[in-house]
Amino acid sequence: MKIGLIADTHGNLEGWERAWEVALHDADLILHAGDVLYHGPKFEPAPGYAPKALAEAINAFPAPVLIARGNADSDVDQLVLDMPVQSPYVFAQVEGLRILVAHGHIQPPDELIRLAQRWAVDLLLTGHTHVPTVARYGDLTHVNPGSVTYPLATEETLRHTTCGTWDDGEVTLYDLQSGRPLSLG
Repeated sequence: MKIGLIADTHGNLEGWERAWEVALHDADLILHAGDVLYHGPKFEPAPGYAPKALAEAINAFPAPVLIARGNADSDVDQLVLDMPVQSPYVFAQVEGLRILVAHGHIQPPDELIRLAQRWAVDLLLTGHTHVPTVARYGDLTHVNPGSVTYPLATEETLRHTTCGTWDDGEVTLYDLQSGRPLSLG
């Protein structure tokens, strides 16, 4: 099973479309770690900011999309999204894979990791920091796919728009500018 991993789209249709081209087009499921439509007061709208069109693109995705509510998501977003923006966590079991998705603004990653371990989760997806990361803790894999809109990593090599995939246990993060896998090491 191929799962698309995305977070912090912030209303950017162009970022979603690039993620679709590079990594998401053949996913069986999409996990979105929140901050879907609004850019928030911290950012100016990015080029490609089109939240209504992004909602339409997400709604048209042929596979299920599971969304955890982020700090920039609001109740009115639900008026244009066909799937529920769950709050504040998505917990799912798909083909035996136990998944926890949380934006990461309520609990820091270390607390979410402990929670995921307690619940015997296989894949923990978070967002919020806009910094792509992959870390393994025994049977748990924690992924932050970064952002398709506002990359905030301090390291130049990670300061790219990004998304990721989980493909039968293998995580790949993609640099959306080059279309190539992102090297984290």
